[in-house]
Formats: sequence, structure tokens, C-alpha cells
Amino acid sequence: MEFVSILFLLFVAAVCAVYFLVPKKCRWAVLLAASYLFYWWNSAYLAAVLAGVTAVTWLIGLWLERKNRKAAEYIKRRQGEMDASERKKYKLSVTRKKKWILSLGVLLDLGTLLFFKYYNFFLDNASPLLGHFGVDAMECRLELLLPLGISFYTLQAIAYMVDMYRGKYEADRHFFKFALFMSYFPQILQGPIARHNQLAKQLQEGHAFDFTRLKFGCQLILWGFMKKLILADRIGILAETVFESYKDYGGMVLLFGAILYGLQVYGDFSGGMDIAMGVSQIFGIDLEANFRQPYFAKSIEEFWRRWHITLGTWMRDYIFYPLSLSKRFGAMGRGARKLFGNYIGKKLPSFLAMFIVYFLVGFWHGSSWKYVAYGIWNGVIITAGILLEPVYKKGLALFRVEEKSYGWSLFQMVRTFFLCSFGRFFPRAATCSAAFFMIKQVFKNPQPWQLVDGTLLSLGLDGKDMAVLFGMALLLLFVDIAHERGVRIRETVAAQGLVCRWLVYWTAFYLVVIFGIYGPAYDSAAFIYQQF
Repeated sequence: MEFVSILFLLFVAAVCAVYFLVPKKCRWAVLLAASYLFYWWNSAYLAAVLAGVTAVTWLIGLWLERKNRKAAEYIKRRQGEMDASERKKYKLSVTRKKKWILSLGVLLDLGTLLFFKYYNFFLDNASPLLGHFGVDAMECRLELLLPLGISFYTLQAIAYMVDMYRGKYEADRHFFKFALFMSYFPQILQGPIARHNQLAKQLQEGHAFDFTRLKFGCQLILWGFMKKLILADRIGILAETVFESYKDYGGMVLLFGAILYGLQVYGDFSGGMDIAMGVSQIFGIDLEANFRQPYFAKSIEEFWRRWHITLGTWMRDYIFYPLSLSKRFGAMGRGARKLFGNYIGKKLPSFLAMFIVYFLVGFWHGSSWKYVAYGIWNGVIITAGILLEPVYKKGLALFRVEEKSYGWSLFQMVRTFFLCSFGRFFPRAATCSAAFFMIKQVFKNPQPWQLVDGTLLSLGLDGKDMAVLFGMALLLLFVDIAHERGVRIRETVAAQGLVCRWLVYWTAFYLVVIFGIYGPAYDSAAFIYQQF
């Protein structure tokens, strides 16, 4: 059941009807039943994996909270009897026990993800070593189906357990309500990656019907359909041609394909987010925003603060900060300052933690070295940008360029856009070596004339389709500019007169009907991030 399908819309309509008809106290159960029905429809027996991860996470959360509560009660009971050293020793003992409990939970949940998603990858890379022991790696391979959304709900589970370990809030004592948090169907496919304290209460409390939320939710769903069906799936035809036959084209066509692929991923992923947020808005639930005009970023670092925001904040809170602020990294920083000086030495622990983060970001995207290379690419660019910051400032002062001037800002945005586009070669290419070949072609064999000699019209899209593609891209650019300037488009449209409002709505609807990529001979492509 794809998001961009009549079946999905009928499913949402049916769930809405039941949701708003039953008593408020039962509405969470409607969402839970709908979520598991949706999951079973798409992944069948693999719903058992989701249920298993949910059960482990719930039990570990209760266990950790019990340790926190007992420790707090013990310290309170013996408040006048324990001195500072005894209290510190006791807390260290409790922390040590909690670390073992947390490690068990992470091992079970993360181990499930690693098994289903990376087992064959690890096996293939270990085949030379296994061969020394007489083990044939090919005979050990398994035909594993990847459980739907496992990369997303595993991160949610780990975040919940870590928050329980840190004592940030109380554990969810109702198993089935917690199961709804883990399986909520609009976000199970591709996020956003939610935190329990942000989403669980919204899911559980039951919301009254609100016509304004229904209207705004439907608008957002329609906008998501436009991004996906008119823009992303149309670009997908072109990108498939370029990247499947990359040796037939010069470097400029390959770069053009990478640029369009970046736009495809943006339309596809943010379109899916719009649909998820729109459906949730109808139920009275607000999901966290996952995009904030990423192509207006002035650096790769800022780009990742605007792109897949919930993954970035997850990596920051649960990987980057714990590493960079740890005692070992602190000691490494002190040693590095003696060797490399204050500027580099002070930043070295942060750089190392950041490289680990982007390595994991790349590896999280898929079980292939090309994704690892993608993560390393981003880490290298960000590190270089930070190290070269003093050079940039000297250059700006030398040429008397205002750092906040429009021209410099535009240059930064264009530079970042092309750096992002070069990075797109890695996840889209069939292999890591193919990505490096294409990057080399851009500089070694650009053949820029292919951009104007008709080659572009031989990539699977005719002139009319190319016009529709660029028209939709311009509309998306216009909307992003408006959002960047603080204009709330949906509210602005809703404030117009009846005729003007419905003219906008029907125009958007007919654009999807007329220009969307669908029909008997075409199946809407699966969302790109759904496959991660």
C-alpha cells in the first residue's frame, strides 16, 4: 500500500471515520490497529520483528526506570546518613548496572537491524577471512527481507532507552500505547524519527475533529503528491537512464543527472514527509518537521541541519555529544593541543566525533561501501570548511567583501549546492568505483556540448516532460523562497476568498491528475528513503 495511491487515501479516510466516531479514550486503539494493519499489509509476517523490538524496548525502559526510582528513593531515605563520597560511590554503582541494562537493550534492538540489513554485507566483506577457515561465504548468505521502516523505528527505540537511562522522563507503562508510538503508520515508512516525549502523548490522548486541521492536512497531502508524482518520479526516469548508462555520457551530463537526482530525493523524501504530516494533522497530531529549505544552506554543515533534521538531531544527541564530551575525547584534546597547537588541537575531538557521526549516517543509509563513502565525503567537506574558516575571513577582509552581503551569501549557497550534487554520485551510483569514475569524468571529459545538442531529450523524457519538470522545480523553488522568508503559504491561501481558495486547490488537484506519473502502465516508484 503505497502512500501515493488511491488505496492509501481510502485507508486513511476509513481510519479517520472510525477514529472520530469512537469515544476519545479509545481513539489510540484505532490508530494502533490501523498501524499494524498497514504494516502487515506491506510486510506481512515481518510485523513480528516490529512487535519483538517493541517488547524489548518497553521492558528495558521499565527496568531502567525502576533502577532510577529505587536509587532516588534509597538516597532520599539515607539523606542524613550518607556523606558525599558514599553517595558518589552508590551512584556510580547504579550507573554501572544501568549501563549493562542499556547495553542489553541496544544489543538486542541494534542486533536485529544489523542482522536483517547488514548480515550479507558483513559476510561478503569477511569472505577472504572465512575462506582461510574453509568456510564458503556464498553458502552462508541468506535471502532476507528487510522489515519495513526498521532503520527508523530502531533509532526511535534506542533513543527511548537512552532517555530512560538518563532519567529524562517516566517510562510508558502501557505496552499497547507504547506499541502505537513504535508503529504509527504515517511515519513508519520513512520517519520523521520521533522522540517519545514529543509524540506519544499526542498519539494517546485522542483528538476532537477540527475542520481547519482537516483542510490544512489535505492541502499538505496534495502538495506531497505534487512533489512525488509530478517532480520526483519524473526525474527518476531521467536519472535511471543517466546512471545506468553512465559510460555513454560526458561529465556535464553526469553532473546534470546528479543535480537532478538531488532534486528527486528532495521531492521524494520531503513529499513523503508532507503526506505523513498531512495525515497526522487530520488526526490532530503534529509530527516534527524534517526539512527546512535545505538548498538555501550556505555550508554542508548547515545543509545537514536543514535536511533530514530528525536524523541529524538524533545523531547529535546520542552519538556526537556523548563522544565529544566524554573523558577519553577530552584527554585526546589536551594531548592534541600540545602536538598541533590550540586551534587544531581543540577541534580535533569534535572532528573525530563528527567523522564517526557521518560514517554512521552513511552506513545507516545502506549496506554498501558507496554509502560509507557518501558519509565520509560529507565529513571531509565539513571538516575542511571549519579548518578553512580563518582563511575565508582573511580573504573577505582582503577583498573587502561583507560577510553578510547578498553576493557572498549567494556564492555560499551555489557552492554548497554543487558540493551536495557531487556527493549525490555516491548513493545513486551502482558502486563506489562507478561514483568515482563519474566524478573524474566531470573534470577529465566534461563534453559540455551534450547539454545543448539534444542529448538531454534522449534520456527518457521528451520536451513536454522536461518543461513540466522544470515548471514544477520552479514552483518548488518559489514555495521554498516564500517559506525561507517566513511566509506561511497555507495560511495565506486559506485567508483568501472562496473562489480564489478553491481555484488554488482545484489547480493543484488537476496538476497531479494531468501531469502526475502514474497509470496502468506505470507503478509509482517506492519512496527512496523507504528503501533505507
